[in-house]
Order: sequence, then structure tokens, then C-alpha cells
Amino acid sequence: MAKSVIETNFNLPKQKSFYKGKVRDVYNINDEYLIMVVTDRISAYDHVLPVGIPYKGQVLNQIAGKFLDATADIVPNWKIDMPDPMVTIGHVCEPYPVEMIVRGYLTGSSWRSYKAGAREICGVAIPDGMKEHQKFPEPILTPTTKAEQGAHDEDISREEIIAQGLVSEEEYKELERISLKLFKRGTEIAAEKGLILVDTKYEFGKKDGKIYLIDEIHTPDSSRYFYAEGYEERFAKGENQKQLSKEFVREWLAEQGFQGKENQKLPKIPEEFIAQVSQRYIELYEKIIGEKFEKADTDNVNKRIEENILIFLNK
Repeated sequence: MAKSVIETNFNLPKQKSFYKGKVRDVYNINDEYLIMVVTDRISAYDHVLPVGIPYKGQVLNQIAGKFLDATADIVPNWKIDMPDPMVTIGHVCEPYPVEMIVRGYLTGSSWRSYKAGAREICGVAIPDGMKEHQKFPEPILTPTTKAEQGAHDEDISREEIIAQGLVSEEEYKELERISLKLFKRGTEIAAEKGLILVDTKYEFGKKDGKIYLIDEIHTPDSSRYFYAEGYEERFAKGENQKQLSKEFVREWLAEQGFQGKENQKLPKIPEEFIAQVSQRYIELYEKIIGEKFEKADTDNVNKRIEENILIFLNK
């Protein structure tokens, strides 16, 4: 099996800090550049699994890069260069402490809340009589707070964000406007590929007084996609939709009795399943991007990544 990158431990020139997220290793270079290495780690139910998924980092990084390029006319983004299949180098921005979740359909956590009786999500009213996977009349924005490392993101309303001074009213309105435009563009691109962009999250930051789109965009880790073909028939029958997301990993873990709850132990993950997940991510890439996935050489992958970063920094 191809080698996977579970962690990096570089000591880069002018490195000021290092942050290890669930999936990404982020290096701050003298407050001038952020170097984001998208590793092959995978998380589910807020737990990072103890195995890497070969090519997953490359898939996510390259999908995000293509969507950042495809939306740069809507809002400037943090990307400067992608010197390696698993690396994006970009501007250092001051992140907003909220994530903008846009939902086009009543599914996932929003459906679970609705089914339990909620008729409002993050201050947004949801009409009675909706069914699972039903399309909203218009996409809705359900923001969350951006949690510190290890904590959970929390639902929050537009009014609370403004009242708490997390984001000014004027800037929040602009974040809403940009998020809905990005979602519309993502929806159009997905439709060309026979897909439905169901929901997604956007993160923004500020640089020199301007709003920038930061982090990943429209990847299967940050978004949910349905196959357009058969959507109506499945919806009419009340069946589950055919999805393009990492939901299949959550489903497998749930079958093994793990949903991230207290006293539940992570199951041992067999190599055959790791290979299946890797292949599934490659299929996701090819469906979403509409191009054949070119596997990068993984023989000495950490060395390759470090060398490619240094080439950029030495320019």
C-alpha cells in the first residue's frame, strides 16, 4: 500500500509557530506566509483515527486549490502557491471567530435537530412539514463559533454573533453575502458534474482591511454532495441519498459500535478498509473535478514535501 503522511515535523527557515489541526499541519513563516500541509489523517465524530489514508491529503488539497481558483472573482483568497500536491502556501490572515455553514437541504445534523422538534436552526426559522433531504426554498446560513483546538464548534445565531461583538454587523452582512455567492458558484459547478452541493462551510479572515476566503473550500471533508441522478426518486420513496462525502467512514465506524461517545473504543481499522477509503477519495476527486487523479510519488513523501516547501521559500 502507498505510504501515508500522518504527521510532519519540519523546522523551516523563519518558522514562527506550528499548529496541528485534525487534518492539517500549519507552519507560520515570520507572519508572512502560512504553509498548510494537508496530511492523510482522517477524523470522524471529532476523533482523529490512528491511521492515515493514502492520497487523501493530495485529494483534499488539490480540490480546494481548484475551487479557490474558480471563486477568486467573488472574493480574494489566501492561496499564493501550491508547491507540492499536499501543500498550499498562502497569506497570513486574522481569522474571523465564526464559520459560515450554508445549507441547501435539510439533512445531517439539521435534520436530526428538526426531527427532534426544533423549528429553528441558529436563529433561522424552518417551516413545518419538511422531510429528510428536502431542498430549502433558498439556501440558509447556520453559523457556528470556531472552536479552540480539541473543543466542539457551537451553533450560534447571526444576532448573537453581532451582540457578542464577534463580528461587526456590517462585516457579518458581507460574510453572508459572500458565502451565499460562493455556495451558488459551488452549486453550479457541482451541477455540471451531475452532483448536488448539499451543504458546506466557509472560513474567512482579514488582511490589510480586506476579507479573504481562507482554508479549504468545497472538499468532501468540508461539504456534502448528493448524486443528482436518482435524487428525486430516492426522496419520493424516503430513501437515503447516494452521497459523495466522508459519511461512509462514519457509517462504518457506527457499524463497529463507535460514534465518539464516552467509553467507546475506536475499532481496529483493517488494511482492506483503509484501501477502500483511499479509493473512495480518489473517486470523489475524479467526480467533483472531472479529471483523472494523478497519484503523486509516496516513496519518500515527507522529504518530498519539505524539499518543495524549501524551493518556494528560497525563491
